[in-house]
Amino acid sequence: MIKVLFFARIRDQVGCNELDLELPETVSDVGAFTDQLKQRGKEFSAALSDPNVLVAVNQEMASSQTTVEDGDEIAYFPPVTGG
Repeated sequence: MIKVLFFARIRDQVGCNELDLELPETVSDVGAFTDQLKQRGKEFSAALSDPNVLVAVNQEMASSQTTVEDGDEIAYFPPVTGG
């Protein structure tokens, strides 16, 4: 099972804070997992297609090539600015 967290505007776009999903056998990295999420509907596709969306796996920044395994936590959030 993968715990998926959504933050800020992404949470608002997809309409939920988190999901618990089975990891498909064909998925081994963040990019493929994100592609699977985009298939859940137009809200997910729109929110996760933004090239500036950041992803963390187990609370560490990740890229589309980062490996995902059963039991991981994947978080999606918009870029953070401050000053």
